[in-house]
Amino acid sequence: MTNKSESFERKSFGKPKRGGNSFDARDKYERGSLKYGRRPSNGEEREDRAKSFVQKRRLNKIDKDVHKDTIRLNKYIANSGICSRREADELITQGLVEVNGKVVNEMGYQVQKTDRVVFDGQNITPEKPVYVLLNKPKGYISTTKDDKARKTVMDLVANASPYRVFPVGRLDRSTTGVILLTNDGHMTKKLTHPSFDAKKIYHVTLDKKLTGEDLRLIAEGIRLDEGVAVVDQISYIEGKPKNEIGIEIHIGWNRVIRRIFQRLGYEVESLDRVMFAGLTKKNIKRGHWRILTELEVNNLKML
Repeated sequence: MTNKSESFERKSFGKPKRGGNSFDARDKYERGSLKYGRRPSNGEEREDRAKSFVQKRRLNKIDKDVHKDTIRLNKYIANSGICSRREADELITQGLVEVNGKVVNEMGYQVQKTDRVVFDGQNITPEKPVYVLLNKPKGYISTTKDDKARKTVMDLVANASPYRVFPVGRLDRSTTGVILLTNDGHMTKKLTHPSFDAKKIYHVTLDKKLTGEDLRLIAEGIRLDEGVAVVDQISYIEGKPKNEIGIEIHIGWNRVIRRIFQRLGYEVESLDRVMFAGLTKKNIKRGHWRILTELEVNNLKML
């Protein structure tokens, strides 16, 4: 992990360790400036309005691009996520881009949405990458569609982008919390690949208090069907009963946290993901979403 994520971990946990009792409460992540019911000040209200304006302007700009009949070739390439518009100009002048089977090196060339554009032997699309951060509520599944007509996260982000976005990884139907949706296939592959080790922090509520011995066993690793489930950090949540646990993992096995506790005789009553790859759900109400900032996107790309 980078120095940035290490800094985040120190802020979230105090001194990094595999066991103990100094895990921050969930309020730190999900309530933000509204903690303990405090009403926002005029300055905070102005900041919220400013953020809302910036987000609407960003979406309007994307929407305008979608409804244009043609688009400049350099912008088409940049929107595909390959490079910047200036770098795209260099690729075009070098004769590295084909449109409908012909090399195009004309600056300012206009491309229709139906045209076939090829760079480095691969078809590219003009969709501008969109990154949507959702605070998933209970009762929704993390798929694009469901044969049983159950509610999906796509129902919650239907108006988030003119482009079709896809969930990055999955949260099961009963799990709440932060989940990223995007049309950036490269980013999705990066964040879900096992070698990337995306850090995830969960707030777990159990049906009974977790004993110190069982906490130690989980920190050392519980053997499941796939192998030993490695837990990066686990501890009691400060100021909460001992049936509320903070746990950080990077493995992506199916229902892994629930199975870890079940192996020791506990049932998970609620499971809330408060952080994924450095992204938190601070100031995002349950069932609501927001567009990632440019800084957040750049941070993800640097991970």
